[in-house]
Amino acid sequence: MTMRVAIAGAGNVGRSIAQELIENGHQVMLIERQPKMLRPDRVPAAEWVLADACELASLEEADVANCEVVVAATGDDKVNLVVSLLAKTEFSVPRVVARVNRAENEWLFTEQWGVDVAVSKPRVMAALVEEAVSVGDLVRLMTFRQGEANLVEITLPREAPYVGHAVSAVPLPPDSALVAIVRGRRVLTPTPDDPLEAGDELVFVCTAEVEDDVRAVMLGADSVQRTRAANGR
Repeated sequence: MTMRVAIAGAGNVGRSIAQELIENGHQVMLIERQPKMLRPDRVPAAEWVLADACELASLEEADVANCEVVVAATGDDKVNLVVSLLAKTEFSVPRVVARVNRAENEWLFTEQWGVDVAVSKPRVMAALVEEAVSVGDLVRLMTFRQGEANLVEITLPREAPYVGHAVSAVPLPPDSALVAIVRGRRVLTPTPDDPLEAGDELVFVCTAEVEDDVRAVMLGADSVQRTRAANGR
């Protein structure tokens, strides 16, 4: 479940994504071209590389071809597009996540430029990176700071306890709510009689305090321990 992730851009956004992914047990390499932005003390667990991620030779030397994910997180949309295109076309990176800085440029961030997902929030970017291996785990997508609630996602594996059961049969803890079911290309508003299926992406709103309880209900009582063990916690 551990991925090797290269992040181009070691500013606030890049470092935030790196820290989030490292805390979730992944290997992260930060690529930064400006020496003054090279601050290994900010994210000491990351591998730091002083290089221009827009140069093919730099990406080869950084062994980007062996990364499962590349994140283009600089403050320059042109740079992010070039990094995305190189990562996808030259190194066949399976998943490329790109930061969009200016809304008017969003239309450019497509598969033609090598971008699998174009986003802007650090936490959302980290979650989308992890989405490729998120079956059987809980991924936090967004935090609502004022309400102290989180938007989280769980993709149900076949062995999940409530696969085949109706939504009404799921004993969710207090301070949690199932708000959507993503099934293939459909987004369903859950009703009590809807059955849950393997592969369903379940989207919940819940407080941070009950995230482990939601995980335990949906994935089994030992899922919290398995996740912590896998991440070395």
